Amino acid sequence: MANTGKNPGAGRRRQPRRRAAPSAGVPSGLREPVPSGDVSLRRGKGSRGRGAGQGGEYWHIEVGGQRVGSVYINVIDEQPLGEHASLQIQISKPWQGRGVGRTAYALAATASRHRTIYLHMRRSNIASARAAQHAGFREVALPGLRQCVMISRRDDSASC
Repeated sequence: MANTGKNPGAGRRRQPRRRAAPSAGVPSGLREPVPSGDVSLRRGKGSRGRGAGQGGEYWHIEVGGQRVGSVYINVIDEQPLGEHASLQIQISKPWQGRGVGRTAYALAATASRHRTIYLHMRRSNIASARAAQHAGFREVALPGLRQCVMISRRDDSASC
């Protein structure tokens, strides 16, 4: 359809509107770091594939009592590691990049009944890998894997 000048938008497709990120409960200064003491985990029920299976665990991530995400552990059997505890984390977009994940990784690794926990993530997920590193996870070199695999080993022995 030719544009004759009478209707400048004729023949063009409408672009979808971008929605603003939800800001309910988010303090002013959107990307201000959240003090680690303000982040807590509250144990939850989980669901199939999200911490409810055998050996699984599930927590709600909260900041000042407000739910901002979830973290869960599933026991999976995947080569080359075999059967192992695998942790996954999701944080609401307005809370990402503010240190919540860093604290939640550390809290979950400490609260879990599993002494050894693995993370599996895309290599391009640099922010999550950095947060996990700060929480004590270390990258595991496994030949042939395209994903980044990290591990946390808790030493429960008391030293005097």
